[in-house]
Amino acid sequence: MTNKIVSIHPFKQEYASSFKSLNLEWIEVFFIVEQEDIKILSNPEEYVLAKGGQIFFAVHDKKIIGTSAMIPSGPKTFELAKMAVTKLSQGTGVGRMLMDACLNFAREQKADQVFLVTNDMLEPALELYKSSGFIIDLNYDDQRYERGNTKLTLQLN
Repeated sequence: MTNKIVSIHPFKQEYASSFKSLNLEWIEVFFIVEQEDIKILSNPEEYVLAKGGQIFFAVHDKKIIGTSAMIPSGPKTFELAKMAVTKLSQGTGVGRMLMDACLNFAREQKADQVFLVTNDMLEPALELYKSSGFIIDLNYDDQRYERGNTKLTLQLN
């Protein structure tokens, strides 16, 4: 990136297509797109925003280079989901910026816990999560994704 200024923005309708395309970009490289993906990525207003969640976008030079979502999943609990950063922007701190925006949002909403579901083969993502304070939940109980085999949680209080 020539201009290193990256800003984080909450959801705008004009960003909705980037939410879907950025996530499909990485999912299709490593896995098969699943029904749960299509549901959320095709209807972010219904499945994220209308439930009290938020979707964040990393913008650089007027281009969307990353995204992540915070989805309410129970009392004082949010799921960090659908985090994606363009290949060219990976390793530049954009994922950390999105993570910080998500965790700040959860704190503002007075959440007690944030969790996420991932796959243990995604080692750079695992390192980001762990360095943000998430710990592996050995009681894996999420069946929404075939690719999911690892659950991490972060206690905020």
